[in-house]
Amino acid sequence: MAKITISAIKADVGSIGGHTCPSEALIQKVKDLVKSESKNLLIDHYIGYTGDDIHILMTHRHGISSKDIHKIAWDSFTEGTKVAKEQGLYGAGQDLLKDAFSGNVKGMGPGVAEIELEERPSEVFCIFAADKTEPGAFNFPLWRMFVDARSNTGLIINEELAKGVHMKIMDVITGKIADLKLWNDKAEVEAALMYPGRYVVDSVLSHNGEQIVSCSTDRLHNIAGTYVGKDDPIAIVRTQKNFPATEEVGSAFNNPHIVAGNTRGSHHMPLMPVKLNSAASINYAIPIVSCLVFSMHNGKLVGPHDGFGTVDWDYQRMLASERAQMMRVQGFVHPATLVPEELEYNKGYEARMARLGEKFK
Repeated sequence: MAKITISAIKADVGSIGGHTCPSEALIQKVKDLVKSESKNLLIDHYIGYTGDDIHILMTHRHGISSKDIHKIAWDSFTEGTKVAKEQGLYGAGQDLLKDAFSGNVKGMGPGVAEIELEERPSEVFCIFAADKTEPGAFNFPLWRMFVDARSNTGLIINEELAKGVHMKIMDVITGKIADLKLWNDKAEVEAALMYPGRYVVDSVLSHNGEQIVSCSTDRLHNIAGTYVGKDDPIAIVRTQKNFPATEEVGSAFNNPHIVAGNTRGSHHMPLMPVKLNSAASINYAIPIVSCLVFSMHNGKLVGPHDGFGTVDWDYQRMLASERAQMMRVQGFVHPATLVPEELEYNKGYEARMARLGEKFK
């Protein structure tokens, strides 16, 4: 029997009153399209949102980068865009950067994470969906999962994890990928992860080649040539047995770390864990991430359980709020704002600097 493929595809195609959340009608249109086009193609699916990004999770037997599977997502987002325009939603279709589907949504705007796998008797995984941030926002949590024994004791006491993993890291400027092996390449892994604006974890495989993680890595600026919105990554992380435990994976997002993004994609703020189907905050668009926890058998999904929905995560949300306030006190002065080459509204900054340059005598 063919392997099971998990495909997680997300896009922002319109939201209420700014970059907040999609309307009910928009979400329903996407659900209707996925349902109508999924006959004989999908085993199961789930649709939800994080901030203004709708995510479509699909299970099937057609492998990674399947034209038919990706077309379901593209058609659903395209039809959803029509609803967004009819309702006057903000940013209607903003993540759809091409005019026509070319066989694969990767490189067309939507973010994609996919894993093809031999299903375990108890196949469990998490989907992490972020909004108002960059692809490299997952770098630090993934380091905590697979490198940092202080965060993950399984790296010591689990025989398979102790052997190390292959971490594939993309240079998002060149598109090239480095295959780094822990533990020999630990220093090189950490050197790359220092700069999440350029170097992004693409995937993680076990020491024997079994895929554990898949992350979206596309930068919308690179595709469109100008700012159209933050890249808002999505990731699939398999858990339990020879992989990190679900709680080891989830806790990698506690003690919220600072990421790039926020309002106008031009600031540093903490990544706040939020409940499923949460709107983005209008408190300067704090970066957010949700965790969808699933079990799966023969491709059929059970869940999602809301990984960040329990009461202890309220404390993490408070920590993120306090750190966000601390950064906002800094105002427009770096490091509250990104360095010029990372500013998403770089053209506006260049215009200010050109005018300033004329005044230097």
